[in-house]
Amino acid sequence: MGNICRSPTAHGIFRQMISDKNLSNQIEVDSAGTHAYHVGNPPDRRSMQAAISRGIDLSDLTARQLDDYDFEEFDYLLVADEDNFHLTREECPIEHRHKIKYMLDFATRSAVKEVPDPYYGQGNGFERVLDLLEDACEGLLTEVEKKLTS
Repeated sequence: MGNICRSPTAHGIFRQMISDKNLSNQIEVDSAGTHAYHVGNPPDRRSMQAAISRGIDLSDLTARQLDDYDFEEFDYLLVADEDNFHLTREECPIEHRHKIKYMLDFATRSAVKEVPDPYYGQGNGFERVLDLLEDACEGLLTEVEKKLTS
């Protein structure tokens, strides 16, 4: 939504995974929000703290809003929840709508469809987001690796 919690967390996790497999020169990752609430801001400090506790650095990321370039450039347009799915679909040209998927479509250890927004929550919401996104990023990487080798 605002590109300061879930999206940059997924970005950081996936970027780390592709780096660990020496695929950074073959796979591009970026994140964006559907709203311009926080454009130019770093990720939420709670997201950064939770991520760094697992060795994921988000400090170089800044929020931006989804734009026309994204629809053309990227093979996947991954969203966290139903609201963002519909907002992305409304903006996306018809010929690229097949690229829009839920991030958790790639999860293998969770049956949850949406990544909860931890922004207003308390407790371990940011840890829960990390758990879900790590699972989804592993599944996504498996799919992308298959496409790279076919």
